[in-house]
Amino acid sequence: MERLADFNEVKSLVEQKLDSYFNGDGLEKAMKYSLMAGGKRIRPILTIKFCQAAGGKPEDGLVFGCGVEMLHTYSLIHDDLPCMDNDDLRRGKPTCHKVFGECVATLAGDALQASAFATILGEADNLAPNKKVAALYAAKTLAECVNEMGMCKGQYLDTVANGTTHTVNELVEINMNKTCALLRAACVIGVYAAMGHVDVDESCIAAAEEYADNLGLAFQIRDDILDALSTTEELGKPVGSDENNEKCTFMTLLGKDECERLVIDYTDKAKKSLLNGKWARNTEFLSGLADFLALRKY
Repeated sequence: MERLADFNEVKSLVEQKLDSYFNGDGLEKAMKYSLMAGGKRIRPILTIKFCQAAGGKPEDGLVFGCGVEMLHTYSLIHDDLPCMDNDDLRRGKPTCHKVFGECVATLAGDALQASAFATILGEADNLAPNKKVAALYAAKTLAECVNEMGMCKGQYLDTVANGTTHTVNELVEINMNKTCALLRAACVIGVYAAMGHVDVDESCIAAAEEYADNLGLAFQIRDDILDALSTTEELGKPVGSDENNEKCTFMTLLGKDECERLVIDYTDKAKKSLLNGKWARNTEFLSGLADFLALRKY
């Protein structure tokens, strides 16, 4: 219960900060519609909690985390477009293109991506001259997570292979890019956020990357299970779309029992990877978060 209260406290902090962005009309209205449409805010929470584990304060990682969430929201808007998954519902609400039209939704996603970098780089103004490099490293990490070797590559591999059977290794490659990349950025950027204020051991970067990769695979496999077995009301988005689109997933290849086993296996690996970092504070929250995501129902 204490950990849940901590989760909700950090989530509330993130929600309040996100709500301070994009308060104009027109394009900003579409951007804010998707940015504030709900969600668990896992990525900015990871940024803040890795910042704390590395010795920083929650407020040190808050703006960096908001930048990560802006980029995540951009990816969701584009993922829902007719040219991609063509989904009508996201987080229990009509998707951006259903409310504002395809053109405005595309531009809202584009603008959120650019704003993500502007938000993170803008934090350099609040850092000491010898610490400004932390914001640059954070922005570089975010760029690499979304470029042709990151999230966009994963989406490309998933798109061009539509209708063909994957192997498990191919699915892992797709999701290491499509799902894990942004989680990896969120965790590593949290360490950089701490580096903007305190000295941090370099081992924390590698530990954050390993944690995120394993967490991301567990997260995606759980998503595949939920898409097959949950309901639209529970998830707040259409279910069964993978099957309807004849999409190859971990569930179609391995079945429920093996998928459940893999979720637990990757979750255990994520938790153990935290032991490889020389953290300034404990990582109990991060271990608990991995367990929570492994058992989630939405």
